[in-house]
Amino acid sequence: MTKPPDPARRSERSRQAILDATRELVSEVGYAKLSIEAIAARAGVGKQTIYRWWRSKGAVVFDAFLALSDSGEGMALPDTGDIEADLKVVMRATVAEFADPAFEAPIRALNMEIINDPDLAVQYREKLAGPVDEAKKDRLRSAQRAGQIAADADLDLALELLYAPLYQRWLLRSGPLTPAYADALVDLTLKALRPPV
Repeated sequence: MTKPPDPARRSERSRQAILDATRELVSEVGYAKLSIEAIAARAGVGKQTIYRWWRSKGAVVFDAFLALSDSGEGMALPDTGDIEADLKVVMRATVAEFADPAFEAPIRALNMEIINDPDLAVQYREKLAGPVDEAKKDRLRSAQRAGQIAADADLDLALELLYAPLYQRWLLRSGPLTPAYADALVDLTLKALRPPV
C-alpha cells in the first residue's frame, strides 16, 4: 500500500526551490530584470504558489537572502579572549562576503527594496539585522568585562564605527574590499573604544 503524498513535504520542497531560483536569478539577471514569472518557471511552480507565501518580489528576495543566513542555531562571534584578533577574523570574513559576486547581487537587490519598502525594512531589522547586531554586541560586552573596551562605550555606536565605512565603500564602490582594509577598520575602531590609560 502506497502512502499518499505529504503536502507539507511538497510545500517545503516548493518553497526551497523558489528561494534557490530567486538567488540564482538575482545573480544572473539582476534585480531589475527579476520577475515572479521567471522565479516560478525556474522553480517549477505556479505564480500563485509564490504569491501565496510572499506579497512582492522584494519579499521573496529578502527570504532568499535570510535563508542563506539562517543556521538554525543562535549566532555568536568568536571569543578567544582577544577582541582585536576576534574582530579581525569577523571583519575579514565580512569583507570577503561583500566582495563575493554571488553575495553582492542579492544583497544589493535587498538594499534597494529596503530603501523603498518600509515594511520590508522593519522585517529586515527584526529578522536579520537585529539578531546579528545583538551577537556582535554580546562579543563587545565580553570585551568590556575583560577590560579591553571602555566600560561606558556605546555599543550601538561602536558597531556603526566598525561597519558603516565598510558598508559605504561597498555601496558606493569607492575602494577595494581587502583583508588589510578590514584590519584597518578594526584598528581604528578599537583605538576609539579602548579604556583610558
